[in-house]
Amino acid sequence: MNTRQRSTASGTALRTVFSVSSLLWLFTSPATAADAVQKVTASSIDQTPVVIGWAVSVFASIMALVFAFIFFRWMVAQDEGSPIMVEIAENVRKGARAYLNRQYAVVSVFFVITCILLAVVAFGFDAQSHWVPFAFLTGGIFSGLAGWFGMKTATLASSRTAQGAKNSLNEGLQIAFRSGAVMGLVVVGLGLLDICLWFGFLNWIWGMDLVEITVTMLCFGMGASSQALFARVGGG
Repeated sequence: MNTRQRSTASGTALRTVFSVSSLLWLFTSPATAADAVQKVTASSIDQTPVVIGWAVSVFASIMALVFAFIFFRWMVAQDEGSPIMVEIAENVRKGARAYLNRQYAVVSVFFVITCILLAVVAFGFDAQSHWVPFAFLTGGIFSGLAGWFGMKTATLASSRTAQGAKNSLNEGLQIAFRSGAVMGLVVVGLGLLDICLWFGFLNWIWGMDLVEITVTMLCFGMGASSQALFARVGGG
């Protein structure tokens, strides 16, 4: 075996060891952290700032969704343009729907398999919180909803923005910016609302310690990021 082959074999072995170590850390770190750190429960801290921050966050998430709905309704009420513009926009919407249906079908398979693996780790090996698979799933669902609303808004706004730009630059920019704000507000609103609901449930109803709450809510982010990754790879 020459020097290059030995180097390649060594690199492969190191990558394998690193991958296995990373998986072991992922599955065992929450339990280790829970053992190493004293349980920080809701009763051990002052709940007033927590309740205020939680309530403000819930209110902000709801307001984001309300303004997203207002901007969406305003955009739909605008002139869609000439018949040829309407026809082209409808064809674009059909293509977008076909794309999303195909993408979400593939993503659903990935989420089912991943949730099963997380459930085995959580319930079978008891190495994670039992709520981790559900947090991962809700993160993906909320991320998928945000993508669907964003695609729907974009395909409805295209011809209306073009028609508004024909009337005046200001009108075209207003339609474009308010339509774009719908996607941003929906992403922030749904994400923040889901985090607040999970925290409220795990902290005040389930009585989970803050270490486990943190791990569970991180898995929500992992689910949302996985959905976003598929959208990015698919060209969305």
